[in-house]
Amino acid sequence: MIVGVMSDTHDNLGNTLVALNTFRERKIKTVIHCGDLTSLEMVSYFCGFRVIYVIGNMEFATGAIKKRFMALNSENFVGTVYRGSLDGVTFAVTHGHIDGKVMDLVTQGSYKWLFHGHTHNKRDEIVKGVHIVNPGALGGLKRGSRSFCVVDFTASTVEFLKVPSN
Repeated sequence: MIVGVMSDTHDNLGNTLVALNTFRERKIKTVIHCGDLTSLEMVSYFCGFRVIYVIGNMEFATGAIKKRFMALNSENFVGTVYRGSLDGVTFAVTHGHIDGKVMDLVTQGSYKWLFHGHTHNKRDEIVKGVHIVNPGALGGLKRGSRSFCVVDFTASTVEFLKVPSN
């Protein structure tokens, strides 16, 4: 199973579309968004994907965002923490702004993978047997490269992709 992973889009439509178009080109069906989409208007661009979306610290219309994601696909998820599996691979997703939540999920020993955002910094490491991934950010005020990633659960690989600079 291959999934697309993004985070911290912060209403940057151009960079979000680069990531989504890459996922479409690669025939990826499931997108994990680790939070801070920011506005309701961005949701419609995720049409055609199954989306696992966790709420970040910059979301203000969380109820409306959830309603719109669920209208796109009844299999979508919107909440503060996702816990589940795809093709038998267990994973969790959180934004990363709740103190201690990332390490709490790691120490539970229930997940092979853990995805988070919030820091805007790419991360790919294994801690206590859990593969932790932060795809980096697609938007926001911090300077630096913008990135997202493609994760292959079967091969246990993470491919970071950089958005071309304008």
